[in-house]
Formats: sequence, C-alpha cells, structure tokens
Amino acid sequence: MRKVFAVMIVFMCLVSSAAYSETISLTLDGSKGKLSAEIQKPALKSGEKCRMVMLLHGFTGSKSNRPLTDIADALEARGIASIRFDFNGHGQSEGAFSEMTVLNEIDDARKVYDYVKALGYVDGVSIAGHSQGGVVTSMLAGQLGHENVKSIVLLAPAAVLRDDALRGNVFGVAFDAGNPPETVKIMGQFEMGRDYVLTAQTLQIYPTAEKFTGPVCLIHGTADRIVPYTYSEHYHRLYENSGLDLIDGADHGFTGFEGEAARIAVDFLTSH
Repeated sequence: MRKVFAVMIVFMCLVSSAAYSETISLTLDGSKGKLSAEIQKPALKSGEKCRMVMLLHGFTGSKSNRPLTDIADALEARGIASIRFDFNGHGQSEGAFSEMTVLNEIDDARKVYDYVKALGYVDGVSIAGHSQGGVVTSMLAGQLGHENVKSIVLLAPAAVLRDDALRGNVFGVAFDAGNPPETVKIMGQFEMGRDYVLTAQTLQIYPTAEKFTGPVCLIHGTADRIVPYTYSEHYHRLYENSGLDLIDGADHGFTGFEGEAARIAVDFLTSH
C-alpha cells in the first residue's frame, strides 16, 4: 500500500508540473495577411521568466518541419520557450507563394519578434533558422543588433539563393535572369514569382548579417547539394563570434541527422 501511495504521489506531481507547460496555437499579423504560429512554453512559476527562441523554416517548408520541431521540444524540456510559424504563402499562413520574397519574410519575422518581445514572461529573444529561414535570421539579427537578439543559430543558411537568382537557375529550373518571367514553376508545384527573383538578386545578405556581433552557431551537412557548406564557411569567416559544426554525410534537410542538428542547436542556445 505504501508503494502504491508513493507512486500515486509521484504521478500527481508529474501531472501537476506538466499542467503548467503549454502549447499555444495562434495567428499573428504578417506582411501578407495572417501568420499561423505555435508557441511551446515550459512550466513556469508565477512571475518567472524565460528565454524565447524564434524558429524559422525554409523555402517551401513549414513550422512542422524537422529539425525545428525537435529543437522546440528539447528547448521546452530545458525551460526555454519557442515560437514556430509559417511564413506568408507557406503552410497554414495567408498569402500566395508567388508573392513571397526574402524581404517580406524578414517583415514577417520582425512582426513575430515584436510580438514575443512584448510577452510578459519573455526576458530575451534568440533566433534559429533553417535554409532560407537561416538567411532571414542572419539579416533580421543584423538589423536588430545584439542588444535585441541574444544569439542566433543558422542551419544550412541558403545564401546561395542570391547566386541562383543571378545565374537564372533555381532547383534545376532555368530562366532568363535578366528578364525573369512572372512565375517560375519549381519542384513541379510551386510558382516562384518574378519579385522573388528580382529581390534575391539585390539582397545584401552578408553586409547585413555581419552587423550582428552576438554569438552565432552555424550547422551544415557536408552532403548538402542544395546549399554547399562553403556558404556556412563564408558566414563563419564573416562573424566575429561564431562556431561552425559540420555534420558529416548530412544533406540539406539533415535527413537522418535531425537529432544531431537539434542537439548542437539546443546546447548552444542553452549556454548562450
């Protein structure tokens, strides 16, 4: 009987603790309409605060992609909140994919940043982004500065997107870079807009990114054929306070290596 009673007490304590953890689905204003978002908030005592990490998906992706979901779960277990959201024209957010550009994704991310920064339980914001979300992360952090962004994680940051737009070839689909068509169909289903190409061609990715002086973690797979890891090496040389982790054999999406990528990111975010 004593053993049963003890087990019941432990179970009740665990339930009580879990009850304070929250997963909150919400919509926020974005550059092209409403953004679908999800916050994972760890158990907090009354008046207690925690860090918030914004998690940014890549081109054609969504907030449900790994390793971002792995990172969110691991952060929650370490007492750190996170927010994942779909960029305009992606996932469950409003807007047309053909009207999406890197600049209006930066605007989306800035609006999300303003929202979470104002939450009463948030005492600081970090940002992590994968692929195009990594480019958005690097540029937004450069704009906001270290005084507003504690640290950033760039997972296979797709700075190659500017080069692709300039040479007129995206995902193996060729087009006239000097006079791009209204839309370019890629991956058999997505209509990339002319504005996306023209915007990408003039993006000041590295000059904007290097303005961020805080801690930076770069994670890239050596088998990435979409964004060669040399782009992360370029970022690494650019930043004054960065570390670069190359995962041998990992592709652009870290397929089969999601857990390792998440571990590196969460260890960094926990200590920075």
